[in-house]
Amino acid sequence: MFAKRILAIALVLGLAPLIAVSLPAAPAQAHGWVTSPASRQDQCFNGSVECGPIKWEPDAVEGPKGLKSCSGGNAQFADLDDDRKGWAVHGVAKSTQFTWQLTAQHSTSTWQYFVGSRKVAEFDQGGAQPPQFVRHNVDFGTIRGRQKVLAVWNIADTENAFYACIDVDIRG
Repeated sequence: MFAKRILAIALVLGLAPLIAVSLPAAPAQAHGWVTSPASRQDQCFNGSVECGPIKWEPDAVEGPKGLKSCSGGNAQFADLDDDRKGWAVHGVAKSTQFTWQLTAQHSTSTWQYFVGSRKVAEFDQGGAQPPQFVRHNVDFGTIRGRQKVLAVWNIADTENAFYACIDVDIRG
């Protein structure tokens, strides 16, 4: 009787690691991306542009603060840096609303928007936790025509930020 109990315990303990690795992994807690106007990763997510693994995690374009790349420096998301991929260009007004969809609401220092190397808008969140959807009205000033907007979400309590590029045609 005692030997059977020991054998049963040994089998359970021996099989537990095998069972654990065979279970599906929980999805990684993700973060956020610009959904309106549709960012490059949103276009990958909805299948309108073919782009590799970003299709499955459009909210994961994270990298060190201060980068100026659409991929956030992530080699697996390099498709986002390719200006020749056929990204949809959104006709927008001089003042346009950008919407972020967040899947993990990190404490936020700032939201920034760049056209080329020029910062066109910054919104200070003061370390607060944002809601699931964040909207910013960005005024492009005198900038017109076809542009690539880099939207950056700077996290307050880490050295990282999230990145999204949006191709626009700014009308007067």
